[in-house]
Amino acid sequence: MTQNVYDNEEFFEGYSRLGRSIDGLDGAPEWPSLRALLPPLNGAGVVDLGCGFGWFCRFARDAGAAHVTGYDVSEKMLARARETTRDEAVVYQRADLETLTLAPGSCDLVYSSLAFHYIENLEALFGGVRRALRPGGRFVFSVEHPTFTAPSAPGWVVDASGRKTWPLDDYLVEGPRVTDWLAKGVVKQHRTIGTYINMLIARDFAVSHVEEWGPSDAQIDAWPALAEERQRPTFLLVAARV
Repeated sequence: MTQNVYDNEEFFEGYSRLGRSIDGLDGAPEWPSLRALLPPLNGAGVVDLGCGFGWFCRFARDAGAAHVTGYDVSEKMLARARETTRDEAVVYQRADLETLTLAPGSCDLVYSSLAFHYIENLEALFGGVRRALRPGGRFVFSVEHPTFTAPSAPGWVVDASGRKTWPLDDYLVEGPRVTDWLAKGVVKQHRTIGTYINMLIARDFAVSHVEEWGPSDAQIDAWPALAEERQRPTFLLVAARV
């Protein structure tokens, strides 16, 4: 079963204080780039894997989706999502993405934000997504960039001259990494960019976009602290179709 770290009280409280938890999609700097990858949603059936507080589910419905289903393993996240959603066309279900079965041909878009780097059996999940999408369907997702999941203890290293660098530990050695982020003992699954893309190709997805995300000039002007994110990519954004 997926490590359910989001139901850890310490982790949940810390996560709830992040900008993306308070301000939703507008608090996620990569959101404009992800939004640009989405197909028209009017009348679409949408699935959100790792829906969290339900921000994207509500966005999709407001953008015209006919029905939206959000899946998450965390009861705490789902409780918050249900509290803030008043729409019968948006449904939240508790599910372990390691074993989730989606109905074949049941949706037009599968979306996921920052969930797949927690999933060990990602090959099976990608296969299930492929079967669930109708002809012409889209698959859009983000993960922590592999430069983030590679270090066993992520964090800037400052050398004697004061220069900050980001360490990489055994980048080509894939598998679990245990780190302390908001709580101790958080397990993430490290994969290279090539592995993510080849998983899609092997399941007959047509990859349409791959982006190693970094902040724009306008974002840095508005939030100068984002400037250091240009030293290495923060997120990997991928779009594919069937």
